[in-house]
Amino acid sequence: MKTRAAVYVEIGQPMVVEEVELPDPGPTQLLVQMFASGICHTQLHTLHNPEARVPTLLGHEATAAVVATGPRVRGLREGDHVMLSFMPRHLPGGIRPELPALKVRGQELRVSGASSTWSEHAVVDQAFVVPLDDSVATDVTAVIGCAVTTGCGAVINTARVRPGDSVVVFGAGGVGLCAIQAAANVSAGPIIAVDVTDPKLEFARGFGATHGINGSQGSAVEQIRELTNGGADFAFDAIGRPETIAQLLPSVRPAIPGWGPEGGTAVQVGVPRQQVSVGVLGDILPGGKVYRGTYGGSPNPERDYPMYVRWFQSGKLPLDRLVSRRFKLEQINSACEALERGEILGRAIVQMA
Repeated sequence: MKTRAAVYVEIGQPMVVEEVELPDPGPTQLLVQMFASGICHTQLHTLHNPEARVPTLLGHEATAAVVATGPRVRGLREGDHVMLSFMPRHLPGGIRPELPALKVRGQELRVSGASSTWSEHAVVDQAFVVPLDDSVATDVTAVIGCAVTTGCGAVINTARVRPGDSVVVFGAGGVGLCAIQAAANVSAGPIIAVDVTDPKLEFARGFGATHGINGSQGSAVEQIRELTNGGADFAFDAIGRPETIAQLLPSVRPAIPGWGPEGGTAVQVGVPRQQVSVGVLGDILPGGKVYRGTYGGSPNPERDYPMYVRWFQSGKLPLDRLVSRRFKLEQINSACEALERGEILGRAIVQMA
């Protein structure tokens, strides 16, 4: 079948909404019709990459309805609502499923990730979808597949933050706000948001931040140390810029010989656009600090995604506030430009219907 999608055709040029050819679903694949898709900052990396492979389709978090299924799909049928993510819920035998063969103007298309969600329809393997009860909103839940699973998962799964732990989050965008909310949900404190704009810091208080630090005004690290009596238990970088990475380890507490054998933990969440270095000699060795990364945050989508939906339904994850801007598919370039300029509070979505 044919569908409309935002295609990144030429490096350095705006995406174009084109008619794309989709194959029939394979044995373990589904054809889905999108409700909405999140607009993730990671996609800007591709748009700014001079070596990106084009033409390509972007987008990796969404909600959709099942239109058709392959013969080996289990537990899903036509009409079911699902959440799409780049994180697989299971990979039998550890073998990653094949991506669908897509075409535009007769030319093969590359798919960024497990599927392409900046489109009206997509073909995706069942490993990358999680059922969504049809009584749950299908617009704001589109961001569970990346922003929520990455930010919340970094706190509860990667770092395993506990009640009373002090937490600092660099970057109060969609992922950072989810990390802040998860920290609040597990009764951490203080919870410190660091950003360079006061409106984002104020916005972060609505997700559980107890303090806000404007990183453009003085040393954020010094202020963090003052608020946490020497350094936070956990620090999360939801941005991935060299300047935030450089502040991550110095923001967590050092080990105290004879009392605290381990220092704090720094978690790299945001994807860097370039190679960076961390303070092995200055922080990791003498400070006993831990530096680790996280990918996707929630390695068990079948367990975690329903929990995030319950958080949303109970008011513990205000996705209706997190999603602050909505765009049509034809406005995808404007949406990405607004994100690049820092104009999006929380997360923006593309609504297909």
